[in-house]
Amino acid sequence: MGLFILRRLGVMILTALCLTFIVFWLTNLYPNLEKLAKTQGNFRMSDEAVSSYLGDRGYLDPLPVKFAQWMGIAPGWVTEKEDGTTIGRCFTESTPAEERRRFCGVLQGDWGFSTVFKDDVGSIVATRLALTGKLMFWVLVLMVPMALTIGVLAGMKEGSKVDRSLSTVSIVSTATPEYVSGVIFIAVFASSAFGLKWFKGSATSAMENANFENFFLPVLTISLYGMGYIARMTRASMTEVMTAQYIRTARLKGVKFRDIVLKHALRNALIAPFTVIMLQIPWLLNGVVIVETLFNYKGFGWVLVQAAGNNDIELLLAVSVVSVVVVLLTQLISDIGYVFLNPRIRIS
Repeated sequence: MGLFILRRLGVMILTALCLTFIVFWLTNLYPNLEKLAKTQGNFRMSDEAVSSYLGDRGYLDPLPVKFAQWMGIAPGWVTEKEDGTTIGRCFTESTPAEERRRFCGVLQGDWGFSTVFKDDVGSIVATRLALTGKLMFWVLVLMVPMALTIGVLAGMKEGSKVDRSLSTVSIVSTATPEYVSGVIFIAVFASSAFGLKWFKGSATSAMENANFENFFLPVLTISLYGMGYIARMTRASMTEVMTAQYIRTARLKGVKFRDIVLKHALRNALIAPFTVIMLQIPWLLNGVVIVETLFNYKGFGWVLVQAAGNNDIELLLAVSVVSVVVVLLTQLISDIGYVFLNPRIRIS
């Protein structure tokens, strides 16, 4: 098991580096850099002024050099201005000479500076990621038990009215996008149109003090959309297990149906849904963009929209890298958990 984990960690690190380099290359294409220069300077800047702005700040260096500087394995760029002042990636012109660093990148914990929020990128990502983590936690608390219950009940009675009804609910919940269900929930439960002002349409106050009134609607909106996938997978797995030979043998021996389900069928039926549940985590991290925007909840997805819309290169890079790492980590945990849940799997 230890060798398996080390091998997977090596593949994960290599994959993360490759994907990070691709994202870095896409965000540092010249049109994006030109837009950044004009946003920070003047939209009427000439081509010469744009080139001068980018050249002074190291944006026109070769791509491998810029990537190494951003990672922190190469010294940051340094530029001497015509007036005699010196600026660099790792310091400003007001930084004392003895405090000026040569290396400042991801490996040193320096993610750069946000041109939109005018703040350190690392602190922005950490704050917004914590807010989305809180949202994800309550979504999983609501979504997973609800989906597993529907899937198990439907799989236990394949072909019955209960199975058809619950399967229809699962399909409808999955087929309804979040922006549709979210708007419906806001119109029905948070506005005066139907006279049911039970909840708040905005979840901004939930960032500081989450409660049932301001946090339930976004949690419910995401949970209903993701519930269908888990429920359908659980139903299919439960149906397959209930027709297995050892289940038939247990029935012939007179074992109670409740004991058959709880002690024999349920554990084997949850092996496949476990992988689906783990895959919901990266989806929740980036898939909450619509819900966070709709309910004005300024979490990780909201920051992703702001970074992409305002061409905030450093922040967009950080958000992308965090997303890649979360996806790879959840896949690693999923593989390890699958091995423990299914004893028939052997690691060579």
